[in-house]
Amino acid sequence: MLAVLVVLTLAVMGAVFFAVPPAEGLGYYVRIAFFHIPVAWAAVLAFLVSAFFGAKYLKEPKDLYDRYSANSAGLGLVFVILATLSGAVFSKLTWGAYWNWDPRQTTIFVLLLIYGAYLNLRAAMPDKQRRARVSAVYALLSFLTVPFLVFIIPRLYFSLHPSPVINGSGHIDMDPVMLWTLIAALADMTGIYCYLLRRLVKKAGSGQESEAFHE
Repeated sequence: MLAVLVVLTLAVMGAVFFAVPPAEGLGYYVRIAFFHIPVAWAAVLAFLVSAFFGAKYLKEPKDLYDRYSANSAGLGLVFVILATLSGAVFSKLTWGAYWNWDPRQTTIFVLLLIYGAYLNLRAAMPDKQRRARVSAVYALLSFLTVPFLVFIIPRLYFSLHPSPVINGSGHIDMDPVMLWTLIAALADMTGIYCYLLRRLVKKAGSGQESEAFHE
């Protein structure tokens, strides 16, 4: 799987730098979007998987489910940080400032606080079973905020953020080369997330060391 991801990543990078045309009003700054959007997508996916395995743990308390939920939430936080940093760079290049509390910047900051608190909560609970149970509930409740913070609230207010891939009328307004490159980038980042999650869960279950995002 790793070899496939390496090839796909190189192909995406080649397309971004040599095939994707400049976007109207953004020029070649649009290249940042082919990293920013996939990591943001991976974050949402990671939080969804965390909530899913949190629910499975509450139904059937298996350590494997807790490991998946915890490590997926941790990866989600990493992807949110990457989305925030890449968004800040884009903001500086296009708006002249790294941060200006745009609605999308504000909501992603709230998301950082929510899942940062999740990891702190786990670290503060030495009892393994209680930590897993409380974390599962937190993962479920936290994910309920994700659709509002990522998709709904930012659309309710004026934003300098470029229009989403799917515009307000529900249509995709993007150059075909850009669209296919973005699809490949999304697939690539999804694969990277799945690969990292499996590695982290496997390492956590080996007994050699504790979960990367548990303590």
